[in-house]
Amino acid sequence: MPFAVYALGLAVFAQGTSEFMLSGLLSDIATDLHVSIPAAGLLTSAFAVGMIVGAPLTALFSRNWPRRSALVFFLCVFCAAHVVGALTPGYGLLLATRVVGALANAGFWSVALVTAVSLAGPGARARATSVVVGGVTLACVAGVPAGALLGGHWGWRAAFWAVALVSVPAVLVIARSVPAGRPESEPVPVRAELRALAAPRPLLTLLTMALVQGATFCAFSYVEPLATRVTGLDPAWVPGLLALFGAGSFLGVTAAGRLADGRPVAFTSGGLVALVAGWAAFAPASGNTYATVAFVLVMGMLAFGTGTALISWVFRLAPDAPTLAGSFATAAFNVGAALGPWLGGLAIDAGLGFRAPLWVSALLTALALAPALRVMAGARAGAGAGANAGAPAA
Repeated sequence: MPFAVYALGLAVFAQGTSEFMLSGLLSDIATDLHVSIPAAGLLTSAFAVGMIVGAPLTALFSRNWPRRSALVFFLCVFCAAHVVGALTPGYGLLLATRVVGALANAGFWSVALVTAVSLAGPGARARATSVVVGGVTLACVAGVPAGALLGGHWGWRAAFWAVALVSVPAVLVIARSVPAGRPESEPVPVRAELRALAAPRPLLTLLTMALVQGATFCAFSYVEPLATRVTGLDPAWVPGLLALFGAGSFLGVTAAGRLADGRPVAFTSGGLVALVAGWAAFAPASGNTYATVAFVLVMGMLAFGTGTALISWVFRLAPDAPTLAGSFATAAFNVGAALGPWLGGLAIDAGLGFRAPLWVSALLTALALAPALRVMAGARAGAGAGANAGAPAA
C-alpha cells in the first residue's frame, strides 16, 4: 500500500476526532453554553449536514485541482474552523464553525477516497478504503477519549484546540507524500458521473449506507448519557468506553480490509443482519455494566466493518464516476449522521429515556436490509452470469 494512503489516514484521524469527540463532551457543552443535551447533540447533526452539502459541491469545486493542493487547502480550512470554535462565546457561532469545518472535511474526504483508491488500484479498493477509514477508528480509540479527558480537566474548548494542533502535522505529511499531479486531463463529464451513480444498484447502496450510518450515530451520539444515567457508570469511565468503541471499530475496519474485497456479498450482508440483532439486544441489556462494555466493543466492530465494505461497494458499482463516487459516499454516510442524532434526540425528548436511541438504531438498520438485499441479489446474479461467460465476477 503506498505511503500516501497512510498519510491520508493520519489526516482523517484529526477529522474523525472532531466528528466523534462531542459524544464525550455533550454535558459539558450543554452546561457551558446553557442549552439542552439534545441541542448539544445537534452540533453533531450540523457537522453532518455540512458534510452532506459539502461533499458533492467541494468535489466539483476542486474537480480540476491537483489532488495534493485540494487536500492541503481543505485541511487548512478545517484547522481554522476549530480555532474559531475554541474561541467562540456562544452556541450559534459554535454551530456555524461546525458547518464550516464539515464543509472542509467533506472536501477532504471526497478527494482522499478517490486518491486512495486510485493509488491502490482496483484490486485493493476495500483495503485502501479501510486505511483511510481506519483514521476514524484510531480517532475513536485515542483521539475521542483524549478529547473527553481534556474536556473533563480543562473544558470542552481544550479538545477543539487539540484537534487544530493535530491537523498541522497532517498538513505537512500530506504536502510531502501525496503526488502533486492533476486528475485525468479529460475528466469524465459530470452528467455521465451522475448517471452512473443514479443507476439502481449504486443508488440503493447509498441508501443503505445512509441508514446504517444513521443507526451508528444515533447510538454513539448518546453513549455518554446512556453510560452515566442508564448503566450507572461514573463519568470517569466514559473516555475508556469511547476508546473501547474505537477499538471495536478498528477491528471491524481491519476485517473489512482483509475480507471485503474477496467476499463482498457475504461480508456485507452478514454484517447488516448482525447489526440489527446487536442494536436490538443492546437496548434491554444496557442497564448492566458488563453487557454495556461488551456491546460497545462489538457494535463498534460491526458498524465500521460493514460501513467500510459499503464504501467500497460504491466504487465497485460506479466505476464511471471517478470524481463523484467518493463525494456521494461521503454525503450518504452523513445523511445518516445528521438523521441519527436528530431521531435519537426526538426519542429522548418524547420521554422514552436514554435507551431509546438504541431502539431507533435497530429500526434504521432493519430498514437498511431491504435495499441491501436487492443489491446483494444483483451481485450474485452478475457473478453467476460472469462465471457462465468465463469472465470474472463483478
